[in-house]
Amino acid sequence: MLFSRLLRLAAQRIAYSPQARTAALKAAREVAGEARLIARDKDKARAAGRSLRRALARLQGEGDGS
Repeated sequence: MLFSRLLRLAAQRIAYSPQARTAALKAAREVAGEARLIARDKDKARAAGRSLRRALARLQGEGDGS
């Protein structure tokens, strides 16, 4: 129930704000790109781990102004 409310709130904000739409589109494209890399790799578990490490590195990089 809580998850559906969070999704509804996110959808409303994305629909209302052009900045949120741009950010959501960028995030969706990045996720699709990572999923494509995982799908093409022979060792899917290793590819998923590398994808997760890249995502965590990006999140940590954003925190210090990089």
